[in-house]
Amino acid sequence: MPLRIRLQRHGRKSYAFFHIVAADSRAPRDGRFIEKIGVYNPNTNPATIDLDFDAALSWIQKGAQPSDTCRNILSYKGVLHKHHLLRGVDKGALTEEQAEEKFQAWMESKHGAIEGKKMSLAEKAAKDQSERLEAERKRNEERAAALAAKEAEAKAAEEAANAPAEEESAEEAPAAEGETKSEE
Repeated sequence: MPLRIRLQRHGRKSYAFFHIVAADSRAPRDGRFIEKIGVYNPNTNPATIDLDFDAALSWIQKGAQPSDTCRNILSYKGVLHKHHLLRGVDKGALTEEQAEEKFQAWMESKHGAIEGKKMSLAEKAAKDQSERLEAERKRNEERAAALAAKEAEAKAAEEAANAPAEEESAEEAPAAEGETKSEE
């Protein structure tokens, strides 16, 4: 029975997430599996991987062949590196303590790189947010200035319309008085 570590698709249309399973290679993609060893969600940035490290290592040591994507996931999480170091211990090239030290050093550097990526993504998001807020503030100021100019123009037009009416009424009033005096 050829054993594979592969992804099993779940989730809705256009929003897939995957279970990482150990299954018989002849079983359907979403069909029967032997053991679920993790979950992979590519929809987040960075992708969320929840993996049972010991179970994955156990299956790799038993000879299970990972699919290409699962190989990348297992490499990312350090399962394949740990397997490589344990093979060195079995061959006598390393002691178990040396292998554990190398693995811990690798995990710390990997963790630092992941945290660095998360921090850069958070900084980029904050920068984008501040740029959007600044652009919105400028746009609002421009709109307020345009509205103020339009209101000033409307007020000036209204005053211009009212000014001749007042002048005409002022001119008509003395003329009307003059007419009444001449009639008397």
